[in-house]
Amino acid sequence: MKKIIFVLAAIASTAHGNPRALPFTYTTDTLAPGQVEFEQTVDLTPLNAYDTSGRNVSYLASQFLTEFEIGIADRLELALYLTFVPTVNANVIEPQYQAIMPEGNGAKQRVRYTLAPLGAWPVDVGVYGELSENEHEFEFEGKILLQRRVGKLRVDANLWAEYELYFARQSDGSIQRDVDINPTLGATYEITPRLSVGIDSWLRGEYPTNQVNAPATRPFALGPEYYAGPAVMMSFGKIWWTVAGYVRVTDFDETPPVGSYFGRVWFRTMFGYNL
Repeated sequence: MKKIIFVLAAIASTAHGNPRALPFTYTTDTLAPGQVEFEQTVDLTPLNAYDTSGRNVSYLASQFLTEFEIGIADRLELALYLTFVPTVNANVIEPQYQAIMPEGNGAKQRVRYTLAPLGAWPVDVGVYGELSENEHEFEFEGKILLQRRVGKLRVDANLWAEYELYFARQSDGSIQRDVDINPTLGATYEITPRLSVGIDSWLRGEYPTNQVNAPATRPFALGPEYYAGPAVMMSFGKIWWTVAGYVRVTDFDETPPVGSYFGRVWFRTMFGYNL
């Protein structure tokens, strides 16, 4: 028993990498040069579809992100992702009625850089750039990361936008191009070094720039829709775990139409291990 207690104490005392207290909102913190961290993210949201008999049914949509973060230099970090979005059995739900989740099956690469040492400026500022390639689009993503610390309280905001090029051709043969906005805002409070609680929020809206035969009214599936909810992070040395639940604040009474990924609630959990 003494050996077990000693091992647990050693793990807990080991400096962790860069835990995510807010699943959707990035901080300006980066890994130290030479550090590597593994992260696994899981998203779940209940959506609507039609089964093979044409009946309206509910199903749990999901998406998975596997990430390796690498500290390249002081305040500079590289990350490599694999993304996976499982589909429901086609014998249960028709594939054309299942929502296309924001992440597809593919890969992503990104860098994050903090412009000055943390605390040197009244507001810490970072920049984030990402490329994404999946089965339905090629995407450029950029973020400006803002952070303010006051004691154990930390407030973070991400100014976040994406430019998407879809592989599928429109009726006139052109490639559809979209601009997406995804700003986030959150705050966390460190109760103990092992436990933080917070509130996280995010918005997503899609804006086609050259859509052919666009509908007369903007469809619900394009948003923008806003989500907010509580988040809890537990950290044990090299290992950390965060879980958060979000409620769709906008249009909560509206049932998400078939094909939309804007469910009434959204759950995200993240696990990290500093290698």
